[in-house]
This record gives sequence, C-alpha cells and structure tokens, in this order.
Amino acid sequence: MTATLIPPVHAAADKPAHRDSNVLRWLGAYTASMVGDNVYYLALSWAAVRAGTPSQAGLVMAVSAVPRALLMLGGGVVADRFGPRRVVIGSDAVRCAAVLAVAALLFAASPGLWLLALLAVLFGTVDAVFMPAVGALPARVTGRDQLARVQGMRGLAIRFANVVGAPLGGLGVALGGAAAAFGLAGLLIAVSVPLLISVRMRDLPTDGEGGLPSDGEGDLPTDGQGDGKAGGAADREADGKAGGAADREADRKAGAAADREADRKAGGEAGPRSMGAAPDTAPRATPWQDLRDGLRYIRGHRVLAPLLVAIALGDLGFVGPLNVGLTLLAEQRGWGASGMGWVLSGFGTGAGVAALLLTVRGRLPHAGRLAAVAILAGSVAIGALAYAPSLVAAVGTALLVGLLAGLSGALCGALLQTQADPAYLGRVSSVAGIVSLGFAPLSMPLSAAAIGWWGTGPVFVTSAAVCGLGGVVVLCSGPLRRAQLPR
Repeated sequence: MTATLIPPVHAAADKPAHRDSNVLRWLGAYTASMVGDNVYYLALSWAAVRAGTPSQAGLVMAVSAVPRALLMLGGGVVADRFGPRRVVIGSDAVRCAAVLAVAALLFAASPGLWLLALLAVLFGTVDAVFMPAVGALPARVTGRDQLARVQGMRGLAIRFANVVGAPLGGLGVALGGAAAAFGLAGLLIAVSVPLLISVRMRDLPTDGEGGLPSDGEGDLPTDGQGDGKAGGAADREADGKAGGAADREADRKAGAAADREADRKAGGEAGPRSMGAAPDTAPRATPWQDLRDGLRYIRGHRVLAPLLVAIALGDLGFVGPLNVGLTLLAEQRGWGASGMGWVLSGFGTGAGVAALLLTVRGRLPHAGRLAAVAILAGSVAIGALAYAPSLVAAVGTALLVGLLAGLSGALCGALLQTQADPAYLGRVSSVAGIVSLGFAPLSMPLSAAAIGWWGTGPVFVTSAAVCGLGGVVVLCSGPLRRAQLPR
C-alpha cells in the first residue's frame, strides 16, 4: 500500500454537524425536497378527487406504493454501486421534471386520472432509488461521530416539512388549482439539485473504519469502551484491523493510490470495493451479487440484524394506531377533526423535541439500552391513548408517545447509520425502507377491520404489545443492548 498523502476531501470534518456549512447545504437540499414532496402529495390528492370518484382518488394515491415496495431493494444496490449523491441528484432531477411537466399539462388541458396515475407510478419508482440513497448520503457528508446529530437534524427537517408543506400546497391550490400546486412542488424539489451539487463528499473509510466489518465480529463500541468484543483489542485509532500493517490516520488521509484514483474516476463515491472488510465483493460484481452480498452482510451483523427486527416490530405496532386508529378513536369520542388535529400536534411536538435533543447533544449515552427503554415506555403510552378520559389527556399522552417514539426512532436511525459499513448503507437503508413503507402500511386496513370487530381499546393494546416486542428484541440482543454512539 502506498503512503502517498492526498488532502482529505472534507476539510471541516472536526466541526459539529450543525455548524458545518457542507452539512447545512445537504440539510437545505433535503428539507426543500421533503417540503416539495408534501406539496406534491396534497396536489395529487386534490387533482385526483377533482378528476374522479373518492375511490379512484384513493387508488391513485396508493398506486405509487407498489413500485416503491417492489423495487426498494434494487434501489439500495443502485445507491451503493453508483454513489448516493449521484443517485439523489438524478432522482430529484427526474421528480422535478415529471411534476413540472404534469403542471404544464394541467394548465393547458384536463388529461384526467390516467396522467395522475402515471405520475404516481413514476414517483414511486424513483422513490425506490431515492430513499435508500438518502439514507446512505450522510456517511459521505460528515464524520462518523456526527452521524447521530445529523439524524436529529434530519428528523427536524421532516417535522418542518410536515408542518409547512400542507399549508404551502393549500395556498398553491387556492391561487391556481392543482396545476399551481404541482408547479410549486416542482420548484421546491428543483432547489435541492444545485445545493446537492455543491455538497462535498468524503472518501469512504478504509479497513473497518466507520462501521463494523461485514461479518459483524469486529470492534463494537459498548458501555463507553472503545472496543466491543470481550477482551478488546488495541485502541481503534491505532489499529483499523487485527494485526493492521498501516497506520489508520495515514489510511484515512491517503489509502491506496490506485483505489483512490479508481474511486475518483467513478465519481468520488466508491462502492463496496473500497472497503477493506467487504466480503465477496469484486469490482465487476453483478447487481444481483451485490444484492445477495448486502443481505448476507445484514443477516450476519450482530447489531444490524436485531436492530432491523426491532424497527420492523415498532413500525408494525405504531403505524396502525397512529393513523387509522386515531381517526376512529376521535370519531368515537366525539373529538372531531379539530380534536384529532390537536392530538396529532401533540405527537408531532414530542417527536420534534426528541429530534432537537439529539441535534443539540449529538450523542446520548447507552444508546442501545435507552432505545429499548424508550420503545417499551412508548408502547405503554400507545396502549394508554385509547383509554384517555378527555381530549386534554389524549393530547398529553400523544405528546409522550411522540417524545418516546421520536427518541427511539432517532436512536435506532443513528445506530443504523453508525454501525453499518458506509459501503452497504444503501442496501441497509433499503431494507429498513421496505419495513417502514412496505410492511407497516399493511397494518392500517387490518387495524381498521379489527377496531370494527373488537373496538379501539383491545386493538391499541395489541398494537402496543407488538411495538413493545421491539424493545424486548433490543434487550435480548447483547451487542445491540450494549451498543453506543461514537464520540
């Protein structure tokens, strides 16, 4: 391995993420894209209702989920093979062009539901690539010790987009109908493209830095120690691999000259081949081999495998009650739409506070244990929501649910970001995305049917038990329970 030094791509690596202009440009691009998404969905819903029946409008709104769920794993492979920055820029460009094209057609004519359905399918297909790339991008923008803070910043951006997007979409509809709202959505998404182009990418870490080795048997930060294995090895900064032959700092700044040159020619965003610990990954591996390699990596990882199971259980137990179940609960209690809005506001406020806490602190100790406690306590709060004696009590309970669910979600996301090898983050994010966007929504019609049979109380309690199983999984997995966020 040559020792030729190359200046680091990201010179401001030591800055906290919330003070790093490079991270802030990424955050601005992500926020603009998310606000545009919210405006788009409102415009699509409005246009579909005006063009057809309510059932047809519901079908148009749901059709994008099919390609997104079916193609998400392939999207993770694409993100890892071609680099997440390139994929996110291309995805936003396609989404922007499609939405603006539909806006222009709606200004000129009334093409009907077929155009809206086509747009929804295209959006869902692009989302299948976009979402895994978004999950993989933070590791290329900042240092590993800042990824937890970035996760909190990302959560704040999502809350901001949810609060601002709907009113902006409504304003667009009021001023110029669905066409104006689609045009506004396209312009917001377009803002993200130049910001993303200006974001500087970091080189992928080498020889085990920035994530566990692929077999899941490497160093794991546990209980405040630098090494997670019993009888820990030498200091992580001194040794990147057992019996390492090269200094980690030299590897981080220099690496192998030939590999660096190949990565630079490929767009500065190397695939799995630049990671010394990646298993069975050749430079000319096929996409199918990359997919199998990613799934094998997740399955054999001591932290990621149980973490994804916990995330899946949490989503399955959370999505139904907080969507369909809450609507039916508000109707049964006579709270009305305004009351349900207050309950949702309580949830959003709690989740925002949790994201802000992680943004400000950057690191919470005993992340694995804290996530388990938050999941278990949050599941109890979900079950209690169905038995709130008044609207005020329901709002307070929803605030607690949002705080605990937001905290556990942020910690799980931060652990996923920091424990995964950056070269696999696209595929890891795609598996997490399938769980959240593919499996969890299936609980909504089941929750609605179950409430019709047994009532809100038993269904909320059952959903809370499913959610609580996620916390049990965390506690039963030693490596995940002891996992720490990097300092």
